[in-house]
Amino acid sequence: MDAAAMASSPFITLLVGSVALLLIHIMLQGMLATKELGSAWNAGPRDENLRPQGRLAGRAARASANFRETYPAFVGLVLALVVTGDASGWGLAGAWVWVACRILYVPLYLAGIPPISVPSSGSVPSLVWSPWQWPCFFRRQAWHSPTFPRSSRISA
Repeated sequence: MDAAAMASSPFITLLVGSVALLLIHIMLQGMLATKELGSAWNAGPRDENLRPQGRLAGRAARASANFRETYPAFVGLVLALVVTGDASGWGLAGAWVWVACRILYVPLYLAGIPPISVPSSGSVPSLVWSPWQWPCFFRRQAWHSPTFPRSSRISA
């Protein structure tokens, strides 16, 4: 593949967008931790092994760690598709789904919305490709919720 074709590839645009998303994760985690522990902690050597105890700072740290766990695989697959080409278009669709879900994941996870934050992080491919499972998932989540009214529970 020549350099001009690689530069104009939509995968490169997605890759650049994913780097921006990585930076957003890092900055969000850092800002929330600094807000809780102070700028002296952030600028110091962090020998005390202090960790933010707040709910939002903890969620931001876990969301960032989750992103960094999946990011190398995404980058590798995108670069492989850039080099080999994507004749079917499925690679581009999958890359867009990954980026879109990762963008949605951050605010949903930080807000602590359980029925949405769990599928957006791990089982997106199965939910995206089998939408008939969506009602089953949300019904199952509501069934196990302590605030879900017993009178409206559906018998199994």
